[in-house]
Amino acid sequence: MVFILGIPFPEAQLVKRTLTSFYGIGPLVSSRIMARLSIHPTAKVGSLANKQVLDLTAELSGMTIENELRRQLRDNIARLRDMGSYRGRRHAMGLPVRGQRTKTQTATANKLNRVERKG
Repeated sequence: MVFILGIPFPEAQLVKRTLTSFYGIGPLVSSRIMARLSIHPTAKVGSLANKQVLDLTAELSGMTIENELRRQLRDNIARLRDMGSYRGRRHAMGLPVRGQRTKTQTATANKLNRVERKG
């Protein structure tokens, strides 16, 4: 097991997959991080040197990820609601925010738009 930011990862897992398991890091960002740290795209977590793991941890600790990012999104939605903007009211009512059709297909939009908005 290799620990990155205090989370254990199996040694056989790809580094790219490991990075995308963090909330806020997608495939593109993980590829850029790996390129910046000179890690091969098909490298496994177990094959990383100790220095590379430390560099990776330092890189991730400087980014806004996981709970901090979730809190930031929640605060942004709360700010829109408190301000009373159109988007904030749509969030509060659980309706589509970005101009999607509402005459017939609101069920999908409601399902996809579930961010803690009632509170």
